[in-house]
Amino acid sequence: MISTKLFSQNQVTIEGSDSKPILIDTISLNSTKFNCCKVIIFSHGFKGFKDWGPFNEIAKFFAKSGYTFVKFNFSHNGTTLNDSKNFVDLEAFGNNNFSKELYDLGCVIDWVYYSFKLNHQEDFFSKKNNQLQNPKVFLLGHSRGGSISILKSSLDKRISGVVSWASPSDLLSKILFNETMNKWKKNNVTYIYNSRTKQNMPLYYQFVEDCSSNRENLDIRLALKKIKIPHLQIHGDLDTTVLLQSAYDMKSWNESTDLHIIKDADHVFNVSHPYNSKEFPKQLEEALFTTLSFFNSI
Repeated sequence: MISTKLFSQNQVTIEGSDSKPILIDTISLNSTKFNCCKVIIFSHGFKGFKDWGPFNEIAKFFAKSGYTFVKFNFSHNGTTLNDSKNFVDLEAFGNNNFSKELYDLGCVIDWVYYSFKLNHQEDFFSKKNNQLQNPKVFLLGHSRGGSISILKSSLDKRISGVVSWASPSDLLSKILFNETMNKWKKNNVTYIYNSRTKQNMPLYYQFVEDCSSNRENLDIRLALKKIKIPHLQIHGDLDTTVLLQSAYDMKSWNESTDLHIIKDADHVFNVSHPYNSKEFPKQLEEALFTTLSFFNSI
C-alpha cells in the first residue's frame, strides 16, 4: 500500500438528487494544488460505495501519477453521512434510479469545476494568467458506474475522456422486460439479495417508471453512437456478473471505442471487500496501468 504522507486528502458534502447529500473524497499529491489540470471522477457500481474494497488504494495510485482523484457515494446508494460504508438507508436505496445517478454525477462535475476556479481565483485575477484553461476532467466507473459515466459523457461537453470497467452495455432490458414485472408493479417493490451483507434490498417500482420515461437518455448504444471523446472499455474474460458480450457490443456501436480484455479477471478484477492486501492482483494492476496510459494519451 502507498503511504498517506505523500498525499493531500479532503472530504466534502454537496447536495444531490432530491436534496440528499453526496459525500465526496478527493486526493492528490501534496505537491499538487487541489483540482490540478487533470481530474478523475470515479463512480461506484450497484450495491457499491466509494470505499469498497481497494478503491482507496486505487485513488492513491492515480494521485501518485499526478491526477486529482475524486470518488463519491451516490446520494441514494443506501449509505449515510454517519455510516458511509454500510447500507443503513434502504429506503433511499429503494428510491434510487439511473436518472438520479446521472444527476448526482452532474453535481459532482459542477463541484469540481467550481472548486477549480475557487482554488485558482488568484490566477483568474492575475494579468499574467488571464487565459487560464479549464481542467481536463475524466470519468471512470466500475460496472453500473461505468455505464452512468458513458451516458454522462455523451451529454456533458466538459468531459475529456471516459473509461468503463466491467460495465453493462444495456441498463434497460432487465428492468423493462423483467419477468416479475406484474408482481413488482402490484407490490410496488421487488427485493435484491446482497450476498455479502445478507440483506434483502428493496427496489421500488419507480425504478421501472424512470427507465420507461427516460429510455433515450439511458440507452448506452445511442450514447456510444454520438459520443465524441475517447472511450475505453476494460473487461475480464471470467466476468459472470456482466458478460464479456457487453464489451463487444460497445465496440460494435462505436469503432473508436478502445477495448481491453483482461485474462482470468472476474467482475471486480479479482479483489473483494474488505481489502487488506499490500499489493494489487495482476488483473487489477493491468486495469489500472491500462487506464492510466489511456488517460495520459488524451
